[in-house]
Amino acid sequence: LSQEFGVTREIDDRVMTPLPIEAVAIEKIIFSAMQSIIAACAVFPMAYYLPSTHVLAHVSSWPFLIAVMVLSSLLAGALGLTIGTAVNPKQIGLIFGVVVMPITFLGCVYYPWAALGPIKWMQRGVLINPIVYMSEGLRAGITPLAHMPEWLVLTMLSFFLVLLTWLGLKGFQRRV
Repeated sequence: LSQEFGVTREIDDRVMTPLPIEAVAIEKIIFSAMQSIIAACAVFPMAYYLPSTHVLAHVSSWPFLIAVMVLSSLLAGALGLTIGTAVNPKQIGLIFGVVVMPITFLGCVYYPWAALGPIKWMQRGVLINPIVYMSEGLRAGITPLAHMPEWLVLTMLSFFLVLLTWLGLKGFQRRV
C-alpha cells in the first residue's frame, strides 16, 4: 500500500472507480484478510506435521478459533492500512525496525501473556498492543496452555479492529 502511494501513484487508478474512497480502503483490508487466512491455512498443517517433536494442538472450540482467525486477519489488514497511509513510502523500510519488530516481540508471539506475570508493569503495558490479543486468541484456540479469557480476546480484537479501521480510513482519505 505504501508503494501505491509512492512516486508512481498507482492508487490513483483504484480511487477513480465509481465507488466511495472508503470502499477502496475497505477492499484493501478485506483483500489483506483473505491473504492472511490463506496463509494460516497453509501454516497450520506445516506447524503440525513438520516439527521434529510432536506438537500438542487441540482445538477446543472451532467457532472461537474461526472468530479469532477472521478478526485477527481483518485487524492485520486494518493495521497495515493504518501504517501504510501514515508512513512516507521512502521510509517504509524504517517501519520494520521501529514498529514491526517491537510490536512482534512485545506481542506475546513467542511466549504466553501469563509468562509476563513476574514483570507486572510489562504485563500491563503490552495490553495496548493488538498483536497480544491475536497471539492469545490463537493460543487459546489451538493449545491447552493458560491464556487470556476468550471474551476479553474477542472484545479487544473487535475494539482494535474498529479503532484501526477508523484510523486507516482517515489516513487513506488524507493520502488520496
